[in-house]
Amino acid sequence: MPELLAYQYAWIALIFGWSGFVRSGIGFGGTLFALPFLLLIHDQPLFFMPIIGLHVLFFAAITVYQAERLTWRETPSGAIAQSTVNWRFVGFSLAIMALPKLAGVVGLLMLPSHQTALLIYLLVALYAISYIIDRPLKSTSKIGDVVFLMLGAYVSGISLIGAPLIIPVALRHVAVSEFRNTLFVVWWVLVSIKLVALASAGIDLQITAALVLLPFAGIGHALGMRFHKRLMQRDSGDFFRLIGWVLLAASAAGLAQLLFDPLRH
Repeated sequence: MPELLAYQYAWIALIFGWSGFVRSGIGFGGTLFALPFLLLIHDQPLFFMPIIGLHVLFFAAITVYQAERLTWRETPSGAIAQSTVNWRFVGFSLAIMALPKLAGVVGLLMLPSHQTALLIYLLVALYAISYIIDRPLKSTSKIGDVVFLMLGAYVSGISLIGAPLIIPVALRHVAVSEFRNTLFVVWWVLVSIKLVALASAGIDLQITAALVLLPFAGIGHALGMRFHKRLMQRDSGDFFRLIGWVLLAASAAGLAQLLFDPLRH
């Protein structure tokens, strides 16, 4: 862990709890809704990304396994259990995203940390505005699907926040009941590709820090699982608009730090 003040460690723990809550609550956004706040505390993306990635592997695997196991138990004897994962979409999307994902990781390794942080803040600001004005990105064709998936994979490789570019494609092909778990399988594979690439490049995966922060993310994960059931039963527009304003404020603060603090360049 970096040498920080006690209150900064406390904020990091809270943010990882928030990350776990968002990830399990809506199926995506654990990184998007956490990374800009983390970078305000310690502006080293390559420190936080492996920790978040390891948490994604852990919690995504647990969530999908529990859902699939419950389905198997509730399926009558002799009947075929209906998976909670749209495996067709998983195969289709990953076939398109594998190479752009690796290209994004190469870009991450080549960019200086302050440039990576700048890119993350700009992307988060754009996503936040789309939530605020209730104009999320949409794909309306097969060509659009491919473009969104390739861009999302590349952005994910650089920053782990490519979900808003991948979501429009998933919305066209995946039923609501399969949405979260299908995305979890996709995130699990994409994150695995990234972590293997980072480890091969000699980047510290911060396993000890990930274990220390795991209980906090776990609390958020448990709360998010309860929230998910309620979210499926109501309009989430107000929730995303509020989050959009919070993300926009965090991005603005981060951009101000990067642009007006000469020591960060």
